[in-house]
Amino acid sequence: MFTHLHVHSEYSLLDGMCRIKDLPKRAKELGQTAIALTDHGVMYGAVDFYKACVAEGIKPIIGCEVYTTKDRLDKSGGRGENETNHLLLLCKNQEGYDNLIQIVSNGFVDGFYYRPRVDVDVLKKHRGGLIALSACLAGEIPKALNSGDFDHAREVVEEYKEIFDEFYIEIQDHGIEEQKKVNPLLVKLARETCTPLVATNDVHYIKSDDAKNQDVLLCIQTGKTLDEENRMRFETEEFYVKSEEEMRELFTYAPEAIENTNIIADKCNFEFKFGERHLPEYDVPDNQDPYEYLRSLCMAGLEKRYVNPTPDLYERLDYELGVIKEMGFVDYFLIVWDFISYAKSNGIPVGPGRGSAAGSIVSYTLEITDVEPTKYNLIFERFLNPERVSMPDIDIDFCPKRRAEVINYVINKYGSENVSQIGTFGTLKARGAIRDCGRVLGMPYGDVDAIAKMVPMDLGMTLDLALENPKLKEAYNSSPDVKLLVDTARSVEGLPRNIGTHAAGVVIAGKSVSSYVPVQRSDDIISTQYTKDTVEELGLLKMDFLGLRNLTVIEDTINIAKSMGIDIDIHNIDYNVPEVYEMISAGDTDGVFQLESGGMRSFMKRLEPENIEDITAGIALYRPGPMDFIPAYIKNKSNPENITYKHPLLKDILEMTYGCIVYQEQVMQIVRTLAGFSMGRADEVRRAMSKKKAKEMQKARQSFIYGEDNEDGSVRFMGCLRNGIDLETAEKIFDDMDAFAQYAFNKSHAAAYSFVTYQTAYLKCLYPAQFMAALISSVMDNSNKVAAYINNCTQKGINILPPDINKSNADFSVEDNNIRFGLTTIKNVGDTFVRNCVSERNKNGEFKSLRDFVSRMIGELNKRSVECLIKSGAFDSLPGSRAQKLSVYEDIVDSEARAGKNNIIGQFTFFTQEESIEDVFPAKVKEYSKRELLNMEKEVAGIYLSGHPLDDFRADIQKMHYPHCAEITEQDSDEIAYKDGDDVSVIGIIANR
Repeated sequence: MFTHLHVHSEYSLLDGMCRIKDLPKRAKELGQTAIALTDHGVMYGAVDFYKACVAEGIKPIIGCEVYTTKDRLDKSGGRGENETNHLLLLCKNQEGYDNLIQIVSNGFVDGFYYRPRVDVDVLKKHRGGLIALSACLAGEIPKALNSGDFDHAREVVEEYKEIFDEFYIEIQDHGIEEQKKVNPLLVKLARETCTPLVATNDVHYIKSDDAKNQDVLLCIQTGKTLDEENRMRFETEEFYVKSEEEMRELFTYAPEAIENTNIIADKCNFEFKFGERHLPEYDVPDNQDPYEYLRSLCMAGLEKRYVNPTPDLYERLDYELGVIKEMGFVDYFLIVWDFISYAKSNGIPVGPGRGSAAGSIVSYTLEITDVEPTKYNLIFERFLNPERVSMPDIDIDFCPKRRAEVINYVINKYGSENVSQIGTFGTLKARGAIRDCGRVLGMPYGDVDAIAKMVPMDLGMTLDLALENPKLKEAYNSSPDVKLLVDTARSVEGLPRNIGTHAAGVVIAGKSVSSYVPVQRSDDIISTQYTKDTVEELGLLKMDFLGLRNLTVIEDTINIAKSMGIDIDIHNIDYNVPEVYEMISAGDTDGVFQLESGGMRSFMKRLEPENIEDITAGIALYRPGPMDFIPAYIKNKSNPENITYKHPLLKDILEMTYGCIVYQEQVMQIVRTLAGFSMGRADEVRRAMSKKKAKEMQKARQSFIYGEDNEDGSVRFMGCLRNGIDLETAEKIFDDMDAFAQYAFNKSHAAAYSFVTYQTAYLKCLYPAQFMAALISSVMDNSNKVAAYINNCTQKGINILPPDINKSNADFSVEDNNIRFGLTTIKNVGDTFVRNCVSERNKNGEFKSLRDFVSRMIGELNKRSVECLIKSGAFDSLPGSRAQKLSVYEDIVDSEARAGKNNIIGQFTFFTQEESIEDVFPAKVKEYSKRELLNMEKEVAGIYLSGHPLDDFRADIQKMHYPHCAEITEQDSDEIAYKDGDDVSVIGIIANR
C-alpha cells in the first residue's frame, strides 16, 4: 500500500491546484487509505482537509513543508550562506500538532523575509511528535548532492537525525534530470547513514490533465503569460496524485521507500478536537467567585435599568444566569462586559446591540445591549440554547474612528500573544478569474473585458451560473477563444488568491493564540491562519469588533449641537415623535441608518411606520425572500379588521406583525405555545426549518403535530393534537412556518438596529443642520456621496457655505443653521495639517493674508496644499483674487521658507511683522471666468462650491418643463416592481436647447 505524504493544496496559494475537497476523494478512488497535506510554509487548509478526509473515510495526515534557514533573524534575503531550504514535517499526535503550529507561527512572526523561515533552534525547541522528511530538490540535502557536496549532505542528515526522533530521506521522480542525478546519491546516503528512505510525489494537482491549468495558476501568481519563454514553470506534467502502481514502477530499485509511506501513515494519528472550549479567565477583583461577581453586576444593572423591577424580571435574570453558569460562559460575559464598560466610560460610542444577544436580560443589565428584551418579546434561547451547547456570539458595533482603542485595550489586558485578529481569504471570483485568465492566455484586453462584463456582479455569482446569461452562452458556444477563456477561468475559479485580515474578528485566548492555532504576521498585525468559523470550531473565543459609521454620525451630531449650546441625551430620547415617522414615511431618509436605499424608501412610504415595531419589521422584511410577504404585511396593516388567524393561540404572537410571521422568535413562540415545546427545543425546530434538511424537517413536523414522549412513556412535549388543535390546522400552521422559516429574521438584531435607525432619523428630523454636517463629514472621502447629501441639504433649505480658511473646520460645521464646508475634503490637504491650521487660528487669531497664512504655517505646509486651498476658494475672504494668489503663492512659500531658515540660524528679515504679512500681487492679473473657477473647485473638492455651470440656464430649463414628465413616480401596486440592483429602462425626453 502507498500513501501520498507530499501534497500541496489550493492553500499553497496560486501554486497548488488541488482543491481540498477533491484530495481525499481521489485517494479513495485510487484505493488509498490515507493522504497528507503539506502546503508551503502554512497550515491554512489543515482543518478543512481533516474534515474532508473524515467525510470520505480517508485518514488525514497533517503536515507542512517549512522553509529552513541558518538564521531566521537574518534579513539578507536568503542568499549565499543563509539560503532558504525545504523540509517536510508531519504530525504524529497532539504533541506534533502543537509543535508544528509553533514552528509555522514562528516562521511568520519572527522569521519572515519574503517567506516564513525557521532555523535549527526553532526545530530543536519544537521537535516532539513530528516526523521529518528531507523534501524535494529544494531541500538542503538534495541541494548539497546536486552541487557535488556529499559530505555536507551527510552532515545535514546527521543533524536532522539528532533533532528528530524519526527522519527520512525523501526520493522523488518527476522525470527531471536533476532528480535522475540526485536519487542514486540519496539512496547511497541513506544506506551509509542507516537512514530510511521514503518515496513521494510532489503533488500540486489532482490529475495529469490538470497540469495546464496549474501552469495558468503559476502565471497568475507571477504576472506572466503562457507564451513567455523565461518564466517559472514545472518541467514536466508528473506532479499529480499518482496510483500505487505508478509509484512502485518509478521506484523498483527501492521498494522499501514505498512501504515506508504506510509505516509513516500508521504512526500519524492526530485528530482535531472540536467542541472543546479554550476561553480565557476574567481576572475578578479581590479573588471573588466569577459567577457571584457576574450576578452582583447584573443585580446592580437590573435596579439601574428598571425603576421598580418586577418578580418576573428577577426570575428571568436568575434563569439566564443559571444557564450561563451551567454552560460555562461566566468568564465570557465578564470579558465582554469589561471592554464595553471601558469603551463607554471613555466616551467611545457603542451600538445598542446586534444579533441575538439583544434577547438576553443579562446582556441588558450589563449594558452590553440597550434593548429591553421583555418589552419587545425577545427570546433568550435564540441567543443561548441550554439544550444545544454552542458558543455565544456577541458582536459589537463601535465608532469606526475609535474601534482600535477598544482592541488595544483588550490586547493590553490579556497580552499581545493572547489576542489575535483573524485571517480571511480572497478568492479568484468569477469576473476576476476571467480577467486573470484572459491576460495569461494573451487575449486582447477589449475582448476579455467584454466577456467579463457579461458576468453579473451578484454576490455568490459563479461562471456556471453566469453561463445562463444568453449573451455569454451564445459567445461560449460560438467562439473557440471564448470557450477556452471561460473553461480556463472555471478551472481556477474559487481558488484562494491571498490571505488578508478579517475587518472585525478578534480572538482572545487564555494563553498564546499560537498554542491553539497557527498565526502569521502581516505588517504589525498578528492574525490566525484559520478563518473565523474554524477558529470557533476549535473552541477559541471569537468576537467581532465592528465599525458602524452611523455611530460616529450620531456622536458628531451631538458634539456639534453641544458646541452650539444644545444638549442631546441620545439614550433618553422620545421614540414616539410623530414628525420623525412622518419624515420616514415621506421618504426623506438620506443618512438614516438602514433606510437610504431607493427600495427601502419606497417601502417606508408605503408602510408609513408609526412606531419602532414597524421599523423593526421593515428592517426584517426588506430582504430577498421576505420581500414577497411585504404586500400582505402592508395590506394587513392598513386593514387590521380583516386579519384572520388559523388558530386563536396565534393572535398574541402575530398581532404585532399584522398576522404575518416575520421573525425567527415568532416561529419559536408558535412551536412552544401550540405544541408545548421548551424554548430550547423550539429553537432546534426553527433551525431545522431554516436549513431545509429533509430528515430533520420530517422529525420536526412529526413532533410539532403529535408531540414527543420520553423513553418511560411520559409526555416530553404535548404536540398540537394533544393540545386540542386539529390535524388539518396543525399541518397548515406548520406549512406556514416552513414557508417562511428559511427567510425569517432574527428579531433581536432587527430591534437593536431599529434603535439606530430611529436615532439617526430623530436627529435628522429635529437637528437637521447638525446631523447633515456630521453625515457629510463621515463620507468626505466619497465625493459622490458628499454631493448627494449636499443636494439633500439644499432641498431642506440648508445652505452650504463655501470653504473659508478663517471659518471652516477640518470637518463640516454649522453656522446659523447653515453648513460650512470642511477643509479636509479638499485634495492634498491632510487632516493633521487642517487641524493644526484651526489650532493656530484659534490661538493667534484669523489669518490676514495669504502671506500671513504661509508665514504662520510654513513648517507644515507644501505648495500643493496651498494651491488646492486657493483653487477651492478657501482664501477668497483674504485680499486678492484667486488668479492673483495662484500667480504668487509659490514665491511666497519659497521666501517664507528662506526667512524661516534664516531666523533659525540667527539672521533676520528686513520687514517688520506688519509689512511681511502683506501680499504683493502683480499689477495686471485677470481673474478667471466663473466657469474656470467652478472647474477648479470641482478639481480639488470633487463638487462645485460657489455655484453650478448650469446656473445661467436655470430659467430656460424651467421653461422646458414638460407637464407629463413632471416627476418620476413609483408604481402604485401591491407589489414592488424592482429590487435594488435590477436593470431598468427609463423612457423620457432628451431636449437640446
